[in-house]
Amino acid sequence: MAGCKSYNPNGRRPGIVLLVTLVLLVVLSTVSYTLSARVLAQRHRDQYIIDYSQARYSCDSAVKYALASLEDLEPELISRPNVPDFSDLFAMDEEAYQELLTQLAEQAGYLTEDEDSGSLVSYSDLVESMTSEDVNDGDVVEGTNNYDPLDSIKIPGPYGPAWPLVAEPAEFELGSAKVTIEIEDEEAKYPLGWALLGDEKLKREAQAGFETFCEWMSMNRADIEWLEDQLKTVGEIKPFEIEFKPKTTIVRTSAAATAQPATPEPSSKYSTAQTRTRRTPLTRIRRKTVSVQQQIDEQSTFYAKLFHSSMLDTETLARPLVKSTMRDESVLKYLGTWASMKVNINTAPRHVLETAFMFGGDAARIADEVIRRRRVKPFEDIKELKESMYGYNDSIEKCEKFITTQSNFFTIRVTAVSGGAKASSVIAISKDNKKVQRIAVINI
Repeated sequence: MAGCKSYNPNGRRPGIVLLVTLVLLVVLSTVSYTLSARVLAQRHRDQYIIDYSQARYSCDSAVKYALASLEDLEPELISRPNVPDFSDLFAMDEEAYQELLTQLAEQAGYLTEDEDSGSLVSYSDLVESMTSEDVNDGDVVEGTNNYDPLDSIKIPGPYGPAWPLVAEPAEFELGSAKVTIEIEDEEAKYPLGWALLGDEKLKREAQAGFETFCEWMSMNRADIEWLEDQLKTVGEIKPFEIEFKPKTTIVRTSAAATAQPATPEPSSKYSTAQTRTRRTPLTRIRRKTVSVQQQIDEQSTFYAKLFHSSMLDTETLARPLVKSTMRDESVLKYLGTWASMKVNINTAPRHVLETAFMFGGDAARIADEVIRRRRVKPFEDIKELKESMYGYNDSIEKCEKFITTQSNFFTIRVTAVSGGAKASSVIAISKDNKKVQRIAVINI
């Protein structure tokens, strides 16, 4: 018929083929992307395992090194008469802290640490050296955006480094890992075990000291009750003790059974009972003396496990009190969670000192006087404390078993970073002269 077009059944084939091709390309692209992502993820996991293994090995090696070198560690206290006391820094807000740093920066005679030599130099000398030498190198220029004078201000703690460190952090490389070792004075912190004292005569003062500490740390009533509930659960397991005396315990051991004679005895109703008696293991009873130090170590190990278990919410206690890039302030930073029993009056901040002297009275006045005197010259012993503050002798004697002038309880923090992996270990140790006793180890 004229004007009619013939039907071509193959007319749609090119469109169908194109559509199928596009679908196949999409599927292949998806499969390719999925396989690539899985391969990369597997490579990442494999590399992370390698990095973590290296970090863990380096961390464990650094722990052995730190423990071995602790025998020769003799932390020395320094005099800080012209430097603001580290004691009150935690209570400052960010504005007050920045103002303090600015004031210190303007003082030409203020001492700070020269990063090159490691020695203490005046701030004015530090700035002068930077403007003369570093300007030529094009690295640091005073007054420009790449140099902030406040970054050079360091307020030394009782040993020189920032509180509570007893020495500058040791940093070195071990294989592909970068290792950092920090040693903290554990007796510069509030002993958390004081809140669990079982002695009825001390509970009132202990509770007052605990609440004073919490209030200093800006905790409200609900936060204090929340922490008290957790500590109550821990205290129900075992009360905390502060005084120990050598004690004798009875130890029962089983001895080997008596051997049977070679020639059997005549059978009778008595021989069976006699034979059975011989075969029963004998029980030996002996007395064992447990020293004071052994009891202290046992309590420290026991509470180290409890304080670092799920019974205590340390994650919440570690939340920052001050939002700052220059400071790390939290409740946990000032808590002794390794069952320490005493506070070092030369190294503890003001609020921790007040909790210690709460057991004797006049806590705030004594703490203020101790801080004023120790900045000039640290106390040699408790006898010197009494002689220099004889007006408070009665109060000091009442809390004498809670204070010390030389720390023997330390925390070692070892961190190793290799690639994208990090391994950490925290070790609590007690040190008596050259003898180092490991209390507990936590690997992270």
